[in-house]
Amino acid sequence: MMRRSPLEYNSSMITIAPLRPDQIADAKSVISAVAQRIFEPDKTADEFSTALDEEHELRDVDDFEQIYAGDRGLFLAVMEDGRLVGTGAIKPLTAEAAELKRLWLLEEYHGQGIGYQVVMRLFEFARRAGYNRVCLQTSLMQVRAIAFYKRIGFVEVPDYHESPYDDDISLEIHLNP
Repeated sequence: MMRRSPLEYNSSMITIAPLRPDQIADAKSVISAVAQRIFEPDKTADEFSTALDEEHELRDVDDFEQIYAGDRGLFLAVMEDGRLVGTGAIKPLTAEAAELKRLWLLEEYHGQGIGYQVVMRLFEFARRAGYNRVCLQTSLMQVRAIAFYKRIGFVEVPDYHESPYDDDISLEIHLNP
């Protein structure tokens, strides 16, 4: 029997494992596709993706090996039969807090527990890395995501850093030892 890394998750068709450099374009494509439907539904996917590139909104994905690397950060890819369908990441915020970033899943995969599995893998990593809490910021337009975060135990907190957007909400969860 083959042993899996504790950071990997396999269901019948879904695999969750660390992002590889050759998956960057696909990760950005998934993030852009989901975000476009939420934030700019009147734009085409190509127009929205171009705008994200011009504004360098996904620069952290391009540089994921530096930003999310080492023993203090992790960027995960959700795969189905070789196709990237979701992402999720943890990066250092402070010595005791990590920031949850880039949790995106194509809409047809919502409601199947996949996002929950990604978050649980990231929490497991965060605990092992010595973090005692995880923070995140998201847009109030992300109604479904905010409900998900609150369902798994995140609570609203004052903004932990300035955002260029007026409609952001900050949330955090304390990790059990």
